[in-house]
This record gives sequence, C-alpha cells and structure tokens, in this order.
Amino acid sequence: MKTKIWAVGLILVCTLLTSSAQILYKIGSAKIEFNLFSLITNAPLILGLGLYAIGAILLIIALKGGDLNVLYPIIATSYIWVSLLSIVFLNESLNLFRWIGIFLIVVGVSFIGIGSKKDSISYTEAI
Repeated sequence: MKTKIWAVGLILVCTLLTSSAQILYKIGSAKIEFNLFSLITNAPLILGLGLYAIGAILLIIALKGGDLNVLYPIIATSYIWVSLLSIVFLNESLNLFRWIGIFLIVVGVSFIGIGSKKDSISYTEAI
C-alpha cells in the first residue's frame, strides 16, 4: 500500500496533540493531592486526557492511509514536540546533546520517509 500524504499529516497532528497532553500532565501533576476530588477537578489532567483521546482517534484514521512501518515511526516526532513545548511552557532548557538527539530523530524519520518511496526494493523483492 502506498502511504497517503494525508495520513502522514494526521500522524503529525496526533503527535502534536499527544505531546501537548504530556505538557498538560506535567502542569496538572503539580496540583495532585492524591484524592478523587483533586483528580476529577484538575483541568490540565482532564484536558490532557481529552487530547490523548483525540490523538488516538486520529492515529486510527491515519493508519488506514498507509503502511504501519512508514507511519508509526513518525510518532518519534513526539520527542521533538515535547522538548520544544517544555521550553516554551515549562521554562526548561535543552543542552547540546538533546539538540543533537532531536536532529538525529529528524534524520531518522526522514530516512524512513525516503525509504518508503515506491521505487525502493522491499525485503521480499530482494530475496
């Protein structure tokens, strides 16, 4: 199956939503008092759960549009989103090694995308 561009776009939106949910979880975790009331009234946690649900639905829809081995590695961009969002919303910083890691994730996901071109040779064709 050839992977459709809309499926890649949906996966990227999914990763942005679930990464935003992680930031909300971090913000909401500061408000947890480990009782039921503090959990169900914790707006960042509830919003994070909602974003995860929407992300899951988008992931399911996106997986109909292409090969799992092409689409699923794009989920690795979540690491990039979380790193960048934590700088903006949590005032965290990234050292050189983390920036190098982000670069390597981009390169890796790009290689997977390039390798998914129709003219590439599949494992079964190579044998």
